[in-house]
Amino acid sequence: MVHIDLLPPSGTSAILNVGDVVTEAGVTIPDVHLSFHAFYDDATSTPAGDRPLILLEHALTGDGNAADWWSEMIGAGKPLDTSRYLVICSNVLGGCQGSTGPSSPHPDGRAWGSRFPGISIRDMVTAEKQLLDVLGIDRVHAVIGASMGGARALEWSLMFPEIIVSALPIAVSARASAWQIGMQSSQIRFIEADPHWQGGDYYDSPDSPAEGMGQARRIAHLTYRGELEVDERFGTDPQQDENPYGPYRRSDQRFAVESYLDRQADKLKQRFDAGSYVVLTDALNRHDVGRGRGGMNAALARSQVPTMVAGVDTDILYPWHQQEHLSRNLGDFIGLSQITSPTGHDGFLIEGRQMGQILQKFLRKAEQLDQPSL
Repeated sequence: MVHIDLLPPSGTSAILNVGDVVTEAGVTIPDVHLSFHAFYDDATSTPAGDRPLILLEHALTGDGNAADWWSEMIGAGKPLDTSRYLVICSNVLGGCQGSTGPSSPHPDGRAWGSRFPGISIRDMVTAEKQLLDVLGIDRVHAVIGASMGGARALEWSLMFPEIIVSALPIAVSARASAWQIGMQSSQIRFIEADPHWQGGDYYDSPDSPAEGMGQARRIAHLTYRGELEVDERFGTDPQQDENPYGPYRRSDQRFAVESYLDRQADKLKQRFDAGSYVVLTDALNRHDVGRGRGGMNAALARSQVPTMVAGVDTDILYPWHQQEHLSRNLGDFIGLSQITSPTGHDGFLIEGRQMGQILQKFLRKAEQLDQPSL
């Protein structure tokens, strides 16, 4: 039974101690805390703790405040209807938004820094399962996630099928491809090459490896968007009042697309920790549902959780063929939906109408699956 007294007011967050977490590689992280948001409409006769639970999984630099980054999807009367469901979204283990990560205090009082272990997607799910245990939750009506959140949704369905009624992984693959690992490792290298990185132990310093993370974000953001969309928006236009066509190259004379990427980099520098960016990106590199399970196709075939898959037709980071692969190999596959968009990977955030229709279709199926058998 859900411990209502541990739920924060709807739309706000709380931090709970979930105990020690032992990583897949055998390292114990003591006294782990996870921050999570809860969403439920109080203007209904059904108490929040008696409603079907939707576990929502955020992407790499997202956070538990899903009503911020998925505002069209969450709320009363919206696809994730908070008058019908209790929606919980946790900040991941290794993050920097209230959950234990590299910037958190080590038992010795200093920041974990370089001592924070490498973690996998499975480790994040292990920590979230311990959070649900603390909350008294033993049944998840639906687990939904996109990108890194989609990887966690897949692992939830394989690690804890006994409590998961249905799953919707979006814009993700069964494992990281060599291209993804190469792209993501290059981002990590930029951060590690920043002189302020200090081997990951920069937390007592006045300077952080913000420039390295900015470079990483520029690369990453290009993989989040569609090539046609970026070209249509910017083409070869110069940034206003700048001239990249001068006799010598100057860093302050940019194309418009450079200025756009600079803004994306600056925004992330202000809200995200470089140590967490490295840890979570490395976890994406480790993503492989087949590791230790006889290979990815064998692991997917053994899936017992009814799973619907969705993706974006122009996704560069997780191409559509990877969602098609999931659809062909999942043991209990219930549907494949495509978002048509020029915006690439971020289409699940941008194409609200299409994403809403997919969620509604999925939740109708989940309702049918969750009906008691006669």
